[in-house]
Amino acid sequence: MSPVFRDDEGPCLAPRGSVVAIGAFDGVHRGHAALLARVRERAAARGLAAVALSFEPLPRQYFGGRAAVPRLTTPYEKAKRLCALADHVGLLRFDARFASTSPEAFVERVLVARLAAREVWVGREFRFGQRRTGDFALLAVLGERHGFEAQAVEPVVNDGERISATTIRTALVAGELERAGRMLGRRWSMGGHVVHGNRLGRKLGFPTANVRMRFGVAPVHGVFAVRVDGAGLAKAHGVASVGTRPTVGGVEPLLEAHVFDFDGDLYGKRIDVEFVAKLRDEERFDSLEAMTQQMHRDAARARAILQTAAANAAA
Repeated sequence: MSPVFRDDEGPCLAPRGSVVAIGAFDGVHRGHAALLARVRERAAARGLAAVALSFEPLPRQYFGGRAAVPRLTTPYEKAKRLCALADHVGLLRFDARFASTSPEAFVERVLVARLAAREVWVGREFRFGQRRTGDFALLAVLGERHGFEAQAVEPVVNDGERISATTIRTALVAGELERAGRMLGRRWSMGGHVVHGNRLGRKLGFPTANVRMRFGVAPVHGVFAVRVDGAGLAKAHGVASVGTRPTVGGVEPLLEAHVFDFDGDLYGKRIDVEFVAKLRDEERFDSLEAMTQQMHRDAARARAILQTAAANAAA
């Protein structure tokens, strides 16, 4: 796993120079992968280090709060995926001090002193520095001054649609998991450590692994056919809900995953839940009996969908 750095000041991490890609990288989707492949190619050709540079929290979360925009990946998931695509990964701490940094200071402190950048790749709409006053044109001017080239990234298009975190998020909100997966290059998933719940699911015959949403709201909501990895599980079939559990007076958004034919202990362990198909929206039922009957119908439908998907994959 590539080293991850959080500080914008410190010793130079790439003494021989680097090729840097800057972005939010939420989702680490196919567009991001294409950009970082290009960065690695350029870095290899010039004998330089390939760097993926991002921020945590994301600027929009810092200014708008955790629920400003649903995230596609947690910081952990983003770092893990970026580390497979670059020699160095930066998740710079976005705080009041960093937000007040001028565009010139950002370039001098991070791109020049910290990374010895020779090429810097960004989107044409890239903004940086205090009050977003820096743009691509300014980056190019500063690059000429400090010895690096500013390069503009061309968008990646899938089926006539530009791949972006926004379009992926829109697809997930609409329950269009296949469309989102085509842009991500994989099925969308979310994960975390399993926490203790009220054990109501076990009493109803549907024990669940509960995961809190620590980084804002999720881009999906409802009941889904899923596959679960982690804690000894590998693509285990199951059914999951994402919501507040209105029938039992729930308030906190929660991911609850029931793994079929499994009765092990997952508490405290990390799992990743891959969303295969949406079954329905979350509902408020008049009784626990009515809710349990629907849970059985959800489970039967999820089993059928997942078995069909597995058969098609094996064919």
